[in-house]
Parts: sequence; C-alpha cells; structure tokens
Amino acid sequence: MYTGLKHFHSYWAYLVVLTLAVALVNALVGLLGNQTFNARDRRFTLFALIAAHLQFVFGLILYFVSPVGLSNLNGSTMKDSAARLYALEHPLTMIIVIALVTIGYSRAKRSGEDKRRFRTVAVTYSLAFVLMMSRIPWNAWLGR
Repeated sequence: MYTGLKHFHSYWAYLVVLTLAVALVNALVGLLGNQTFNARDRRFTLFALIAAHLQFVFGLILYFVSPVGLSNLNGSTMKDSAARLYALEHPLTMIIVIALVTIGYSRAKRSGEDKRRFRTVAVTYSLAFVLMMSRIPWNAWLGR
C-alpha cells in the first residue's frame, strides 16, 4: 500500500502543477485583458483547488505511514537536509499552499468585480505556485 500511495502522490503532483499553472495563466490573461470572470474561469480555479486538495489528502496519509514522515521527526532530522525536507519543510509548505489556493478560490467566488476576482486568483495562486515549486523534492519526484 505504501509504495502504491507514494507513486500515486508523485504522479498526481504533475496534475496539480498543471492545473494550478493553467488557472494562474488564465487569471493573468483575464486580469491583463480586462475580461469578464465567467464559468470557464471559475472551472479552472475549481479544478486546481480540487486537484490540490486531493493531493493534500494523499500526502497527509502518506506522511503518517511513510518512514520518512512523522516517524522520522526527531533531533537528528534537523541536521540532515533531505530528512528535514520530507519530515518538516515539504508538509508545512504544502499546508500553506493549500491555504492560499483555498483562500484565493473562496475570495474570488464571493467577489463581485471581475477584475478583483482575477487579481485575487492571480496573487494567491502565484504565491502558492512559487511555494509549491520551492518545496517539491525534485530528486525523488523526477526519479533520480
């Protein structure tokens, strides 16, 4: 089960990166082009939200069953950069990413102005995207 969940978490991450990037580019195009925030724009942001939340659930389960997750969190973990990434930095950063995506989607959904909706999504999703890309364990993700 652990190996299958680990592979699923790794491959689902590609979908999360893709949907978040598409939603972000769409928001920037809509903001710069003074477009109206329509159902297609809402779907792009919603798909990114759903993909990110599912990834978070899989990652949370993996964190508790993985030997490099919670069970590896001790004093020596802080001295090893790879162990610290898996046990602390990656999970905490991804919680912030999920919060940013959720806040961005919720505020954009409630806002009345199209420009404000696009700006909200563009700002929160870009911050989430940068944080997410900074804490992906690239050596494990790319199969090195």
